[in-house]
Amino acid sequence: PAICWQFDFQATFLQCLAKHVPNIYSAEMDPLLEKQEEMVQAAIFYPLECYLFGEDPDTFLEKLQQSGISQLCGKVFKGGETTYSCRDCAVDPTCVLCMDCFQNSIHRNHRYKMHSSTGGGFCDCGDTEAWKAGPVCTKHEPGASGSPKENSECQLNEEVMEHSRRVFPSVVKYIVDMLIWEEEKELPPELTTREKVDSYYCVLFNDEHHSYDHVIYSLQRALGCELGEAQLHTTAIDKEGRRAVKAGHYASCQEAKEEIKRHSENVSQRPLHVEVLHADVMAHQKFALRLGSWLNKLMSYSSDFRKIFCQICLKEDTGSEKPCFISQLMLWDAKLHKGARKVLHELIFSSFFMEMDYKKHFAVEFVKYYKTLQKEYISDDHERVLSVTALSVQIFTVPTLARHLIEEQNVITTITETLLEVLPEYLDKNDKFNFQGYSQDKLSRVYAVIYDLRYVLISKPTVWTNRLRERFLEGFVSFLRILTCMQGMEEIKRQIGQHIEVDPDWDAAIAIQMQLKNILSMFQEWCACDEELLLRAYKECHKAVMRCSTNSRSREKTVFHLCGHTLESRPYRVSSDPVSIHLPLSRTLAGLHVQLSKTGTISRLHEFVSPEEFQVELLVEYPLRCLVLVAQVAAEMWRRNGLSLISQVFYYQDVKCREEMYDKDIIMLQIGASLMDPNQFLLLLLQRYELADAFKKIKLTKDQDLIKQCNVLIEEMLQIIIYVVGERYVPGVSNVTKEDVIMREIIHLLCIEPMAHSAITKSLPENENNETGLENVIDKVATFKKPGVSGHGVYELKDECLKEFNMFFYHYTKTQHSKAEHTQKKRRKQENRDEALPPPPPPDFCPAFSNVVRILNCDVMMHILRTILQRAVELETHLWTEAMIQMVLHLLSLGLLEEKQQLQKSPEEEVTFDFYHKATRMGSSALNAVNVLMLLEKLKRVPQLEAQKDTVIWILQMFDTVKRMREKSSLTAVVAPSGSETAKGDENTQDKEKAERKRKAEAARLHRQKIMAQMSALQRNFIETHKLLYENTLEAQGKEDAIMEEESMSSGIDYSRIALGPKRGPSIAEKEVLTCILCQEEQEVKLESAAMVLSACVQKSTALTQNRSRILDLSGDTVDPLFMHPDLPCGTHTGSCGHVMHAACWQKYFEAMQLNFRQRLHVEQIFDLENGEYLCPLCKSLCNTVIPIVPLQAQKINSEDAEAVAQILSLARWLETIIVRISGYSVKNAKGDQQNAPAFVSKGLGNSALEFHSILSFGIQSSAKYSSSIKEMLILFATTIYRVGLKVAPNEADYRIPMMTWSTCAFTIQCIENLLETEGKPLFGSLQNRQHSGLKALVQFAAAQRTTSPQVLIQKHLVRLLGVLLPNFKTEDTPSLLEVDMFHVLVGVVLSFPSLYWEDAVDLQPSSISSAYNHLYLFHLTTLAHMTQIVISSATESPTARSYDNSEEACSAQAFCREVCQYTSGCFSQDIPGWLVWDCVKRGIMPYLRCAALFFHYLLGVSPPEELLQVSEEGQFKALCSYLSLPTNLFLLFQEYWDTVNPLLQRWCTDPVVLSCLKGKSTAVRYPRKRNSLIELPEDYSCLLNQASQFRCPRSSDDEQKHPVLCLFCGAMLCSQNTCCQELVNGEELGACTSHALQCGAGVCMFLKIRECKVVLIEGKTRGCLYPAPYLDEYGETDPGLKRGNPLHLCRERYRKLHLLWQQHCIIEEIARSQETNQIFFGFNWQLL
Repeated sequence: PAICWQFDFQATFLQCLAKHVPNIYSAEMDPLLEKQEEMVQAAIFYPLECYLFGEDPDTFLEKLQQSGISQLCGKVFKGGETTYSCRDCAVDPTCVLCMDCFQNSIHRNHRYKMHSSTGGGFCDCGDTEAWKAGPVCTKHEPGASGSPKENSECQLNEEVMEHSRRVFPSVVKYIVDMLIWEEEKELPPELTTREKVDSYYCVLFNDEHHSYDHVIYSLQRALGCELGEAQLHTTAIDKEGRRAVKAGHYASCQEAKEEIKRHSENVSQRPLHVEVLHADVMAHQKFALRLGSWLNKLMSYSSDFRKIFCQICLKEDTGSEKPCFISQLMLWDAKLHKGARKVLHELIFSSFFMEMDYKKHFAVEFVKYYKTLQKEYISDDHERVLSVTALSVQIFTVPTLARHLIEEQNVITTITETLLEVLPEYLDKNDKFNFQGYSQDKLSRVYAVIYDLRYVLISKPTVWTNRLRERFLEGFVSFLRILTCMQGMEEIKRQIGQHIEVDPDWDAAIAIQMQLKNILSMFQEWCACDEELLLRAYKECHKAVMRCSTNSRSREKTVFHLCGHTLESRPYRVSSDPVSIHLPLSRTLAGLHVQLSKTGTISRLHEFVSPEEFQVELLVEYPLRCLVLVAQVAAEMWRRNGLSLISQVFYYQDVKCREEMYDKDIIMLQIGASLMDPNQFLLLLLQRYELADAFKKIKLTKDQDLIKQCNVLIEEMLQIIIYVVGERYVPGVSNVTKEDVIMREIIHLLCIEPMAHSAITKSLPENENNETGLENVIDKVATFKKPGVSGHGVYELKDECLKEFNMFFYHYTKTQHSKAEHTQKKRRKQENRDEALPPPPPPDFCPAFSNVVRILNCDVMMHILRTILQRAVELETHLWTEAMIQMVLHLLSLGLLEEKQQLQKSPEEEVTFDFYHKATRMGSSALNAVNVLMLLEKLKRVPQLEAQKDTVIWILQMFDTVKRMREKSSLTAVVAPSGSETAKGDENTQDKEKAERKRKAEAARLHRQKIMAQMSALQRNFIETHKLLYENTLEAQGKEDAIMEEESMSSGIDYSRIALGPKRGPSIAEKEVLTCILCQEEQEVKLESAAMVLSACVQKSTALTQNRSRILDLSGDTVDPLFMHPDLPCGTHTGSCGHVMHAACWQKYFEAMQLNFRQRLHVEQIFDLENGEYLCPLCKSLCNTVIPIVPLQAQKINSEDAEAVAQILSLARWLETIIVRISGYSVKNAKGDQQNAPAFVSKGLGNSALEFHSILSFGIQSSAKYSSSIKEMLILFATTIYRVGLKVAPNEADYRIPMMTWSTCAFTIQCIENLLETEGKPLFGSLQNRQHSGLKALVQFAAAQRTTSPQVLIQKHLVRLLGVLLPNFKTEDTPSLLEVDMFHVLVGVVLSFPSLYWEDAVDLQPSSISSAYNHLYLFHLTTLAHMTQIVISSATESPTARSYDNSEEACSAQAFCREVCQYTSGCFSQDIPGWLVWDCVKRGIMPYLRCAALFFHYLLGVSPPEELLQVSEEGQFKALCSYLSLPTNLFLLFQEYWDTVNPLLQRWCTDPVVLSCLKGKSTAVRYPRKRNSLIELPEDYSCLLNQASQFRCPRSSDDEQKHPVLCLFCGAMLCSQNTCCQELVNGEELGACTSHALQCGAGVCMFLKIRECKVVLIEGKTRGCLYPAPYLDEYGETDPGLKRGNPLHLCRERYRKLHLLWQQHCIIEEIARSQETNQIFFGFNWQLL
């Protein structure tokens, strides 16, 4: 074929496609993708590539591949991928790196940020304009692949270039034609070959309006298909953007189309988009996309291909008016479906964006059609990521491109005009915006346009050309038109009389204001770059403000007189005329004015705006109204206007908006104050605040509300005056830097309280790069304190910064103000200093603003201050408030500080600022006139103002200082001595005051002490009288020990602390009196009284498993739980929270809960009442049962009897006795059924002297009698264990109930032993109270449970258990020695043994002596068996180098090994050194001994030896051996019982499983078992993200991003919340995590969601909760969702806390607590996690 394509390539190519394409893509309903791909390759791509390359495609591409790589990375991000940005080097925050480039770049050691991509971004590695440093990673460095720099990409040879110039145009044209093909039934003539077939598809398209479920439902109804099929269709539509849902004739497809439309339409929604397409059209469109991705692949090989492709795409047909190919595709973008858009955007990325020159051309095309594209996007219904407009960020943020586009394409004007054109429906009749009833979706699309403007402005130009200046100004003027539409928008009027009916929509206007905030400040900074530009921009802005302000000229002016000054102003009242909070024009002007002042250009302002035009009163008017509105809202005058106004005022002052709202209004007032006459300015303030009358000598109303209102307004006005005069921390208002400003913000935040880094960041305004500048300065003003195991790190203010504190800081909210004041006063009090908090000296105003201070000493100001002070002194209480006085004092301080600073700087006669003089002058010539100074003296004596006394004293001292400075300069000669004296006098008064304060503090302390002493005396007295109360509470821990010690002291006998055998110590049965938490009544625990119960939770657990890969048996119907495998794969754990109730109270409580929830059906339940779950009434832990509290039966052993028995009862005799007894039973039982009884006796032990009853001769007693309620509870709890542990329906008569009881008892003890060991705590005395009481109750219950089951059943279980130890009882199903956990066997045999004492007529149980021997021998037997287990499975290690140790233990170990070797006929090698064997045994048996000690302690109540109450390795072993009656050399047991044990050992060793293990054919568990812990996590979180990015879902082929989660138990990486990995378990759909948890943690599991940095705890299928991840940033804070994106590192303590949560079996409890506190989480479907 390559030959025939030589001539007219285009025609041949199209013919070939016409022939093959419809055949290849014929089956659209269920396409065979692999087959289609093969056919396309063979029929079309192979010949095409052969023609293009002129040789075999694979070898050609291989050569190209090696010839070098592009310097640009060009990776396009998918949604959810992690991107990295560097805060130190990135030019702006949109510059990001992909994971690989980041790991190989210098930025990984900088301050980087991690974020999840929303998709559609582009890795900027290699782009020199994006990075200030380190633009290229090591992978993309020129020469990285070994080729020299010049030849970084090999040139294609001419022939290939020639061919590609021929091939590309046809290919591109075909793609464009097919993608924008509109005919549904026809193809273009050159593609129609065969006659037309009536074969059509009904195609459904994706949109963002219909939910998944709605589409599935519509498809099921319309097409009558199965749920599964509809789901497949819907998933495909969501992924690809379209899908054929029906094939057939035109008519039938048309009908299906109508049906789908009908079903998907409802009141609020448009119908789904459906089309009927001809099969051939569908095939060609599909192939066009395939061609697109083929081109995409080619682009990556060579720069030449990219250039040729770009040229073809940009070439315009001279004849037609159609735009070039790429523009055609862009303009058609909104009409394409999702799949096509993805291909198109990838093509643009891989071609235009990889070649800088063509990127420029593309940008020009993009801007040319910008308006159309944005309008299409705004009416499109796909997300921004899928729109071509999303590419703007790639273009506009490149500084050189942005500059080029401003100069050549006037891009700023284009964007601003677009904004105006897309928002016309929101303009009202005055051409102002009004967003009432706006559509959220549309506005959020409009924000995209605003964002583009931000991108264009993000980097300021350094060089200005005339053209750039003109274009920028044009853009600025165009932008002012938008601001003009916003100036004064959404005016409001105060409601009088009745409340507003509907709250107006306020949020859209505020949201746009937020979007514009950074753009406004960027415009101001751009203007400030160039003097000429700044002045012209100022002029334009001033004109715009004037145009907006002049429309209210009509009314007459009013005149207002006060203290000899008059003001003419327009009559306007905020409280009755309309007012708006939106004044972006005025605020921009204020910003530009500050820039003028900062750059010093203000001197030339008169050339551009003449003073007559300037009209400062007009400029101040609107911002002032806005501030008055805020004051009136504070005075509650606008209550009837509802919430919307309150919200607006909140945002007006909030950190998100204040920079371009509130702050600029204050600046505007400062501009006014600097240019107006100070008296006029203050009169204007009084007028607007509607306080004109308040300061005249008019008697005010008696109406309390009005007076209160008036007081708040005065406070607000004084506050604004303080701000106007005192707030100078703005670069341009005074000579401060941005750093100073941020430092001051931080200081004031930390004056309130120490704060976390993120909290400070949130409270600081962000610039256009989302930076607050916090890190550069924080260390100068604060110190960091690290967090503990919970909570977060905080910054604390350094002491030297406290003097900067200004109580009236203008960014404080009311609550912050009072909190800060309180904190600072408290601190000063603690340091024994006065409580005055004067303002810190402010920096000097810039020359342009220097006149502002004149406000302080003008007449009107003095009048205001005097009036207020006078009212306070004359005690007209209702006319003043303490806050008002505080502000007056603050203003006085400011005035005095100002004068002092001026006097320090220049000679006295030049200082015209005469605050001191004005303040000491009489107010009027009337007789009773006073000056401010006299008023202050009186103020000290006003009782209500005690708190302000220190401040007043400070001000009086300041007056003195200033007075002296004034006088000093006029009497230069004489001043020296007197000055120092007065200073001394000053100091004296201060010293006196300090002494006085100290004395007071001391007196107060003594008083406190006295009171405390009285209190504790009373307390002691109370305890004496209510002694009983205190002693009987069960809280006292380790109580038994205490009582026991007392007894031993008194009688002087030392009781032995041995638990087993004839020397057994006494068990301490104390009187237990417990209080029920429900009815608060006390009751002693007795066998015969009503039952008391502990709330408890039974759960399956894999916390101790040695083999996570073992498949758990989930349905328990067939399981036989008698033996536990030594892997401990899954046990049943019982935990209690230790709270006691009467059984009857608990039942009432539980029934009440059930009733309660049956009535509230719609509430989703945290706990599952069907399964008996409830929350403990006291501590709200999740419980699912109760443990009955069975009292301990106290038993004493009579030592004479014990000795007598000891003579007769050897181990051999004891064994014979039981064997006889058991065979007797089996004979008895066998009489019923006529089979031969198993003849245990005949095995050579038939001693005729022993008979059936001889077991009774060693002592018996009658069984304990339990009250019926205790019995009932025993059965209830046992059934719960059986139900939960086996996951089966409850059945009280099931034979497995006793087995489960013993099993949970053993497993719970093993868990607690494991926990104590990992925490390094002693075995006894360190358990928490809840663990102690729970374990005690559990063991006593397990012993008592036997009485509620048929004894025959218990005997059967006992015989099976003994089968492991005694080969006489071995049956087919007895497991081998290596396949059972010996501690479980021990618990089982000890608890079931008493069943051998059962006789038909009487209920008997062994006496103390009998049971002592039973316990001893049973324990010794299991210990021997366990030692054999250890020796066989674990003592096979090759010896490590160690000196030959010839101790007694080693010798006996050696002897034992010889025996084993003999019995296993040499399989066990006997040349293992004895000391090694002994070492193995000693280490391996430790956990078993510890568990046994716990078990016997709680079973018998014998106190343990002292050594077990502390942690020590050596002492512990000895103590355990003595407590359990073992020799410390354990092998002596074998020697002691050798004759009896020898045959047993022989049988144990010859077991086939043992032999196969020794021969190495199978493996056995090694002892001691390994302690489980959570998996190792990497120190640096980005390693985890890296792992996650390499994770490929095992079940899906597409590269859609998944939610990878990590199981913390086993380290498996799963794909969560995704349909691809759902599994059917017992007919239920479960998500990957939920089904993994069933296997890995028996339903309870702990996962880390890697992309969101959260831990998820789940239990079962319905419950789960989120938990903070153990990763912290350097400020000690977690970062859920990677919102902040700071580098994170593993915190070991927190990870340990998670580990304990798991090992203590508290995960379920944590989930229940969390779900109870945040019940919102119910919407989440945990099942599909």
